[in-house]
Amino acid sequence: MNSAAFDVVGIGNAIVDVIAHADERFLVDEGFASGAMTLIDAERAEALYRKMGPAIESSGGSAGNTMAGIASLGGAGGYIGKVRDDLLGEVFRHDITAIGVRFDTPAATAGPGTARCLVMVTQDGQRTMATYLGACVDLGPEDIDADLIGAAQITYLEGYLFDPPRAQAAFRAAAAIAHRAGRQVALSLSDPFCVGRHRAAFRELVAGDIDILFANEAEICSLYETEDFAAAAAAVRGQVAVAALTRSAVGSVILAGAESHVVAAAPVARIVDTTGAGDLYAAGFLYGLTRGLALPTCGAVGSLCAAEIISHVGARPEVALAGLVKAACVL
Repeated sequence: MNSAAFDVVGIGNAIVDVIAHADERFLVDEGFASGAMTLIDAERAEALYRKMGPAIESSGGSAGNTMAGIASLGGAGGYIGKVRDDLLGEVFRHDITAIGVRFDTPAATAGPGTARCLVMVTQDGQRTMATYLGACVDLGPEDIDADLIGAAQITYLEGYLFDPPRAQAAFRAAAAIAHRAGRQVALSLSDPFCVGRHRAAFRELVAGDIDILFANEAEICSLYETEDFAAAAAAVRGQVAVAALTRSAVGSVILAGAESHVVAAAPVARIVDTTGAGDLYAAGFLYGLTRGLALPTCGAVGSLCAAEIISHVGARPEVALAGLVKAACVL
């Protein structure tokens, strides 16, 4: 790639995470599918928050978590996402800029408040999310900073943002800008239910605008309407230049042209909270890719970052990932 001021620019839902432990009965009583993300309205968000136990609150959102990982690895990142000019919006902006990520998207001065994601973590470390999108739904093509996109090696799109139609238009606008500048575009499918809601549009986006695809087993199977991972992997091969498919404890499979690379999951003493595992895998992978590393090495860095994030509550690194990766002698 030609010279770039930024390694990665992420576009996603600017969300403040509210993370609390919960048991399976709570999920059943509240009508949530374990491990999935459910969209809720403002009234439901307030009612659920009152029922949740003690919580940790921090800036989050899938692409935001990935950009935090890029920064922790020592990479240069930017972020595009919509917040409201309210307290949560100020918290989000402070947090993401404090870790060194550029975030210049103007805050909305009217309309819904800043988004929040209520994350319920069960004893097995699985996270179930109820998300009030709030101001996120107002992100549109006019919020895409062409100069920022053009200055980044890779523009990273968060699949969760695909629900609002204007955000879909923003994705396509960003992809067009990136490709005109000779850059690459990456997409995370984010959630199998989100894929199911927009399968045809996702397939069109993947085939026409995406160079690098991230998906877990459930997401890639949902995209190609099969329960067979091998069949889904075969279907995506050739649709994108690189597909990084994660399979939890099994590790990941990286496809590029005729190549296939199986990368083992990094060991972790105890799984505490799987929130952000895919986000941080993407951070490590993209960090390696922007430095021209071999694909298996990119996957190994991603696995290390994912292992760190699932070892504690919350989707932001608790240690400097650059030091972790160096200590593991991966780079």
